[in-house]
Amino acid sequence: HPEWFVVYGDKKYFNPGLPAVREHTVRVVKDMLERYDLDAIHMDDYFYPYRIAGKEFPDQKTFEQYGGTLKKDDWRRSNCDSIIVQLYRTIRSTNSRVKFGISPFGVWRNKSQDPMGSDTKAGQTNYDDLYADILLWLDKGWIDYVTPQLYWERGHKLADYDVLLKWWNDHGYGKHIYIGQGIYRAGTNEAWKNKNELPAQIQALRNYKTTQGSIYFNSKVFEKNPNGWNDSLRNNYYYYPALVPPMPWINNDAPEQPIFGKKTGNEIELSYGGPLKIKGFGLFTLDKNMDVKFINGQLVQLILTNKTAIVDLSKVPDASGKRICVATIDLNNNVSALVEIK
Repeated sequence: HPEWFVVYGDKKYFNPGLPAVREHTVRVVKDMLERYDLDAIHMDDYFYPYRIAGKEFPDQKTFEQYGGTLKKDDWRRSNCDSIIVQLYRTIRSTNSRVKFGISPFGVWRNKSQDPMGSDTKAGQTNYDDLYADILLWLDKGWIDYVTPQLYWERGHKLADYDVLLKWWNDHGYGKHIYIGQGIYRAGTNEAWKNKNELPAQIQALRNYKTTQGSIYFNSKVFEKNPNGWNDSLRNNYYYYPALVPPMPWINNDAPEQPIFGKKTGNEIELSYGGPLKIKGFGLFTLDKNMDVKFINGQLVQLILTNKTAIVDLSKVPDASGKRICVATIDLNNNVSALVEIK
């Protein structure tokens, strides 16, 4: 189908204005969902491409055929809206457990363009240049999480990390927010040569209850341990394992507690006898004077299994002087009630 493509700059793109292109994209995703055990469908920031100065995206004929009474910009946004809602419905009807998320460019709109926009001066924006109305998709519940690409430093003159962090937290519409961290920027300017920049960004986002975590771009950069951040992250910020927070609008049914089996010396057998598929078990430590509740526990170890496991209690991390508890974790990251191992 060469007629599905247009050339813009030095790249060839699917033409988002063609219904056949959107239908093909949905079929591809449906095929993936039916053949693979996926956790999520994740789309990056490319909808319509970033503008090239002096060049118009070549979709005039398509607009004349399908645009109807809409202005071209509104028609382009409607094409993106259409593919998002089609994908959302397909994911929910094919495998309702699978999450659907978008990692958009970090600026929806500038405040100078829209009172709802961020106090930024970005040269291009999601809404006006990529034709991706992320806020609409969040508001309608068509996506489960958003990962805004906040690849600027704190204090950036045009797009301040702290300003955008607050803005996105104010516009999450109850869905999950995972901040896109630009670790690839390490060493590119004075701000990103500062070994405290990334830790300060993490500390800032953890002040917001509406932010559930970070996604790093990109993994390859970690091979170089830029600014010593691998060590800092491992020792100070990600010392313990963490679960992707469950999404109650998808599923919030907690699995049954683990069952204790035979205990030999320091080893004890765990099993799961419930009807749900599980991800495994989580080992938690609690101070001895605390009630055995999830809110009081520190997750110290994840054991990935679909049914049984053997735990060596002498090797549970940071358990000296603590109570050791265990919980079942299902595929949606719902956690059962904790039960103490005695």
